[in-house]
Amino acid sequence: MSALTHNFEVCIASTEAELQQACIVRKVAYGHHLGDEAVAGFSSVEALDRTPGTVVLLCRDKVTGEAVGTARINVGHDAHALLIERHVILPRQIASRLRAEVTRLAVLPGANGLVKLCLMKAVYHYCLANGIDWLVIAARNDALGRAYRGLGFKDFLAPGQMLPLPYAGNLPHYVFTFDVQDAEPSWRQSGHRLLGFMMDRSLRDLPDFQARPLPAVASHSQSLVA
Repeated sequence: MSALTHNFEVCIASTEAELQQACIVRKVAYGHHLGDEAVAGFSSVEALDRTPGTVVLLCRDKVTGEAVGTARINVGHDAHALLIERHVILPRQIASRLRAEVTRLAVLPGANGLVKLCLMKAVYHYCLANGIDWLVIAARNDALGRAYRGLGFKDFLAPGQMLPLPYAGNLPHYVFTFDVQDAEPSWRQSGHRLLGFMMDRSLRDLPDFQARPLPAVASHSQSLVA
């Protein structure tokens, strides 16, 4: 599996052109599942894409240069709540820590299945680089839910329960949480089949994520008491 990832690379969308590429992937990917009418606004850069504390990831095919996947990471802290926190109350062990939500995860129809894994690997290493303790992600169907559980995400809602999310087309979603700092020990203990892939930085499929300062952060994860 690792050798195949040389076909893809992930970067942070840092220019207007790259943000537009991410929007195109979103519109095509979500339109494929939900219909063009439901994703009419996805062709434009959203305000959250430009908000300090947010990064948009772009996955490209190394051979063609085509953008084939994207994901957005929004970091929550004392001065900024996550989108999901407008609709659920996260437990103190998460809400009191530096946390992030993954939204607008999109992969072009027909793209290699490794694209989504490359994006999740990038999300994980971005969180490690920035001291993020917890991830929150929502899934609109059972297949996505199984994929997230397979990586170690835990159901936040009751088994089988879904929650309509206004910022995701008001569609019902499962909600999952992920302990970033505990992930590698858990993968090692269980002999997880993706351990080598997730931890391998020799493939040069990810940028060197540097810690990014957050605006008006009143406290840091290491100084908080659970």
